[in-house]
Amino acid sequence: MRPFKRPIALLVMALLALAALAWIFAFNGRGGPVEINGTAVPPLPDLEAALINRGKTVYAQNCASCHGLNLEGSADWRQPLEDGSFPAPPHDTTGHTWHHPDFQLQEIIAKGGVLYNGTMPGFAGQLSEQEVEAVLVFIKSHWGYEERARQWWITNTFPTPTPAPR
Repeated sequence: MRPFKRPIALLVMALLALAALAWIFAFNGRGGPVEINGTAVPPLPDLEAALINRGKTVYAQNCASCHGLNLEGSADWRQPLEDGSFPAPPHDTTGHTWHHPDFQLQEIIAKGGVLYNGTMPGFAGQLSEQEVEAVLVFIKSHWGYEERARQWWITNTFPTPTPAPR
């Protein structure tokens, strides 16, 4: 029986190596298709490294003082402050930023958190559209694959509202 132990051990090691490769491939940020409510999520766009780096810089200059350098937000971000407003939420996977479509995130950045009972100032006139896009790409780079897929589905499912005529 001794001669058979080595081939079996090699086979087991090979199978473990294949399983590890399959695991890495499945969860490397490009997981398989995601379905939400029976609808396949459109393929996720790649997050450009240049936009991530630009967004990291803009985020550090304008957002990190409240939302944290590591996007961790305030410790008790779900608890209202004495004035009824809410502290800065995290922008990583643990927060709820990924629950909102892009147009809504852009609106929050432009007009501030007052729209959602927060204290965040608006950045309209301070940040260009390209800077806002870069910040959002940087934030998205901190989400897991499923959160990115769900946010992409939300963005594609709920179109940007058209402004009311004046």
